[in-house]
Amino acid sequence: MSAAVGTTVAAIDCGTNSIRLYVARREDDGLVELTREMRIVRLGQGVDATGRFADDALDRVRVALDDYIDTALRLGATAVRMVATSAARDVSNRDAFLALTAAALGRITPGAQAEVIPGTEEAELSYLGATAGLPASDPVLVVDLGGGSTELVVGSGGVVDRAFSANIGCVRITERTLPSDPPTAAEVATARTVIDEALDEAVRTVPLDGVRTWIGVAGTFTTLAALALGLTEYDPQRIHGARVPLDRLTELCRSLVGMTSAERLALGPMHPGRADVIGGGALVVIALAERLAAVGVTELMVSEHDILDGTAMGLLQS
Repeated sequence: MSAAVGTTVAAIDCGTNSIRLYVARREDDGLVELTREMRIVRLGQGVDATGRFADDALDRVRVALDDYIDTALRLGATAVRMVATSAARDVSNRDAFLALTAAALGRITPGAQAEVIPGTEEAELSYLGATAGLPASDPVLVVDLGGGSTELVVGSGGVVDRAFSANIGCVRITERTLPSDPPTAAEVATARTVIDEALDEAVRTVPLDGVRTWIGVAGTFTTLAALALGLTEYDPQRIHGARVPLDRLTELCRSLVGMTSAERLALGPMHPGRADVIGGGALVVIALAERLAAVGVTELMVSEHDILDGTAMGLLQS
């Protein structure tokens, strides 16, 4: 049963690198966005090495989440769902994270806490959000490149066919294989080996043959689109639906990999919390672009809509 027209909901996505808020109201013709916010909190700081959330990372999440709930309440949200992805799946102190989310989310929905969703559900929610309203030829491949993982999902007609979550993301690849600034050639080669091994596994579940449209979501892709468009500052309206030819995309990614963090930060649309890890994300994009070019895909389409939109849509259907 769908929620009534006028119902306002809040969706929150906490990943390895960022925490994001989307508040939307249901109207007759669909969702109306009331706000969309993002903060870099680096929840996954050191998780790959320690297996636990750092205390200061949890503090950053707590502050951001309290602010988000204040905003959602001010905008009239009567329901909230928070999903947590790669970083929260395997840590030893996950209970501390869940407790702080329960304290915040309970201000809107008593008893609610962050849901640590599997990668396949993350992929499906990203696909639902990313494809809504974009002109895309089926089958569509949606790639959600996060801090700790990368979700690949193929579907047609708005329905998911296959999905896979690979443990490669911009933060994980950077921390594991790219310690230098800028990375050395040997480090880049090691990163590519890790990425290619993960993608080899991914495409056994999500074959790329037949894919006609490639849609990328999340910060690495949206930043690449902003740079490809020559924007001096981040403009989501121009980025949403932007198309980037694969040769231009690959050229841009290689340039970013070779830069220092300071050089990346000087680029107009680059978020300060992304400059040190986008090189790892760019290497994942290069590897994907090579595989998609081999099956006849010629461009990347970028969507500003993703797992947040899919989560909000689900709330309004519940």
